[in-house]
Amino acid sequence: MAIQAVSAKPQVAIMNAVHDLPVLVARDRGFFKDEGLDLEFVTTPGMAAGHNLAFRQVRLGVRPPARLGLQRGRHRPVPHVRVGIMKRAVEAKTQGLRERKIVALGASMSMFAVVVSRESKIYEPEMLKDKPIAVTPNNGSEFTTLKMMEGFLEPGHVKRTNIGSMLKRLEAVRDGKVAAASVMEPWISVAQKWGMRILIESHSTRSEAAGDDLDGRTLAKMFRAQARAVDLIEKDPSPFVHYFTRETGGLLDPSELQTWRLLHAAPQPYTRERFEDTYNWTVKWNMTVPGATYENTVDNRAWQ
Repeated sequence: MAIQAVSAKPQVAIMNAVHDLPVLVARDRGFFKDEGLDLEFVTTPGMAAGHNLAFRQVRLGVRPPARLGLQRGRHRPVPHVRVGIMKRAVEAKTQGLRERKIVALGASMSMFAVVVSRESKIYEPEMLKDKPIAVTPNNGSEFTTLKMMEGFLEPGHVKRTNIGSMLKRLEAVRDGKVAAASVMEPWISVAQKWGMRILIESHSTRSEAAGDDLDGRTLAKMFRAQARAVDLIEKDPSPFVHYFTRETGGLLDPSELQTWRLLHAAPQPYTRERFEDTYNWTVKWNMTVPGATYENTVDNRAWQ
């Protein structure tokens, strides 16, 4: 995907529905415009790019165009799984990337599940000892999988492997090429439709990050629009199921999406306690460099 030219408008990168539903609803219902915002929405390829779907994911080490977007600030603000954006914010200085700071705890809390085939002889998480679990490296599926599995196995026995998109992971499980896979909606629902067994699942909170060029007032307006969208989604998610089913390329009907797994809340400030807990966890797993502080990683400009 070509990187879009820097625009005078604030740009919001959109990856997928499970991460971005409040953004999609706020965009399509005109909530951003009600706040007086004129935004540019940029789509980035993600885990189902084979279906030519709109995803939002900015990550290091995967898909160079998205990486450049993170480095040069062309997509902002950037929502990401809480541990992932922590890693990127902390390492921006040490790797010579454009600096970003965490500006909020995001609105979407995606559910991840570790699934196995219906024929599998694995019936509980600890039976995955030393067996590779398909994840996306340095991403929400890996981070959340580690958080789930560390309650059952010592870190050295939690093995991960990169199979590719979530569809490819499910196909690999189905075909016996890998013992298990970590996926999120709508792919958990696809896994259930295929008869797969869920071993463990958990929600993963997300963070918002932005560069210094996005002022606190604009961020606050963005977050208010998302909060308004959250109110609609939490009352009844059914009008928005089409965002998810479209991503599966016809593998899932609207009635087959397990909407009870969707969880959203209004964006909120990123607290010092949350930073310390998350950052210390990433250092424990050797996912990022030590020495970061709340002050040089988090900026609550939208809440001041």
